[in-house]
Amino acid sequence: MTKENQEKPNQNDAKQEEQEEVITEVIDADEQDDTAQTDSIEENPLQAELDQLKQEKDDMYQRLLRVQAEFDNFKKRSQKEKEADRKYKAEEIVKELLPAIDNFERALQVEVTDETKSFVEGVTMVYNQIKEALKSQGVEEIESVGKPFDPNIHHAVMQVEDEEAEADTVTEELQKGYYLKDRVIRPAMVKVNK
Repeated sequence: MTKENQEKPNQNDAKQEEQEEVITEVIDADEQDDTAQTDSIEENPLQAELDQLKQEKDDMYQRLLRVQAEFDNFKKRSQKEKEADRKYKAEEIVKELLPAIDNFERALQVEVTDETKSFVEGVTMVYNQIKEALKSQGVEEIESVGKPFDPNIHHAVMQVEDEEAEADTVTEELQKGYYLKDRVIRPAMVKVNK
């Protein structure tokens, strides 16, 4: 045999060996895929159940956070309402007493004579006691005359033209207004300059 013929069979043998190795690798890879598929089929239901449980846990945790936040907001709102109730607890009784205060003030505007002097003094004492009781609860009069008109604390019932007063100022108070702490419980009834 010539040298060429000897090299050809060696080359053919090497090619054949390479092809056999490739075929063996492909067969091994297919067997591994089949094993992996069998394993994944067995693990797939467990993994799906695990994923579902994780999702349910996350959902429950998010709901728990929302409920906790809602409860905290409810507690804060309740606390504010309680504080407001305590702060303005006297509002209803004060509103009912204000007409009586107005009547006391009208009664004290009568002309005092020797015959009515002791009666007027007694009425003045009662009036002052009621005013002090209201003041102890945080009730204060709204100062109006000479102040700029403020629709939040004044109720304008008349407009007048007074050249001595500035425009939009209160010239006369017809009925006193009152605050309870920082809340207006009755606006002052006033005349306003044009």
